[in-house]
Amino acid sequence: MSAANSRSLPLALYALTIGAFGIGVTEFVIMGLLMQVSTDFGVSLPAAGVLISGYALGVMVGAPLMTVWTARWPRKATLIALMAVFTLGNLACALAPDYATLLAARVLTSFAHGTFFGVGSVVATQLVAPQQRASAIAIMFTGLTVANVLGVPFGTWLGQMQGWRATFWAVAVVGLLAMAVIAALLPRDASQPEAGDWRADLRALMRPPVLLGLLATVLGFGGVFVVFTYIAPLLTQLTGFSDAAVSPILLVFGGGLVIGNLLGGRFADRHLGPTLLGSLLLLTLVLGLMTLVVHHAALTAIFVGLLGASAFATVPPLQMWVLEKAQGAGQSLASSFNIGAFNLGNALGAWLGGATLDHGLGLAALPWVGALMPLAALATAWIGLRAPRADRAAALEA
Repeated sequence: MSAANSRSLPLALYALTIGAFGIGVTEFVIMGLLMQVSTDFGVSLPAAGVLISGYALGVMVGAPLMTVWTARWPRKATLIALMAVFTLGNLACALAPDYATLLAARVLTSFAHGTFFGVGSVVATQLVAPQQRASAIAIMFTGLTVANVLGVPFGTWLGQMQGWRATFWAVAVVGLLAMAVIAALLPRDASQPEAGDWRADLRALMRPPVLLGLLATVLGFGGVFVVFTYIAPLLTQLTGFSDAAVSPILLVFGGGLVIGNLLGGRFADRHLGPTLLGSLLLLTLVLGLMTLVVHHAALTAIFVGLLGASAFATVPPLQMWVLEKAQGAGQSLASSFNIGAFNLGNALGAWLGGATLDHGLGLAALPWVGALMPLAALATAWIGLRAPRADRAAALEA
């Protein structure tokens, strides 16, 4: 791929943003539709909740499988094919005659998720000049953040007004639009993968700095979901907000996602290592200090916004770190694995938050328990950043 010579970002980059928006909506909108699905199919609410965890599991399994399967394809063709899978999966959701079919369709849809963001991250960095690579990743992930701010609330409203199937029909239309825009705007000569095979990709993935980056991703985002999974009861039962106030406060969280994502990309372009460490430190501090303000309504609302900003400020530097350390042929696979690592962190954080409550520590303990995870991610990232220096020093001594 040829890098852009100017500082302006190419339109092709925004084609990836549209695809990311659609994927973000389909991943999270089901949370607001669980009651309808549960009633429609006559299943329990916990059973309907499997539609969320099943999707996350599909991302983790599908990311490496789809990346290896499409490794020798032109990247433009890969991205179009992934959006086709995404669109077909949402159509299958809209037409599902029973719960089992809906779950299978959700898993099918999830198979496009990790590889789209993984391959898309590689494509994004090669569409721009070297000093804009992290910002390019951030622009693509802006689709995911905007999905949380606008797409998910609209999809939930549409599902409540017209039935949950209408939401999946609408998301399928977004998938068709993304396919068309990617086909029209992504340069053909910017789509050829590097030579190599899956064994070389796997060897690149097993490099210690890459593994440390993946671990930092799991731990960092795990801390976010210790709190965010239980954000509604925390706001209502602990802080004292009304049920009606939860949605506006979540919009503050979504606004924080957008701002943090863009700032994280901009700073990572200038100083990747310090931004990686600084964003994880900021996330640790926000979660830790949130413990002290959860009984104060105004401060809690502010910290919800700060949580969103600090959470997604880590995304561009974490993704960029894994891409840089994988190098060459292994970038697509490592990038896709890192998307799976985000989802693994989500699941791990939700489990840890539940375990915290089960052990009687209460909702007030969730922020400081969550802070322990990005703190561990900070230590992991520091070790990863120190490792190359130690290798160079050993080489010089030899």
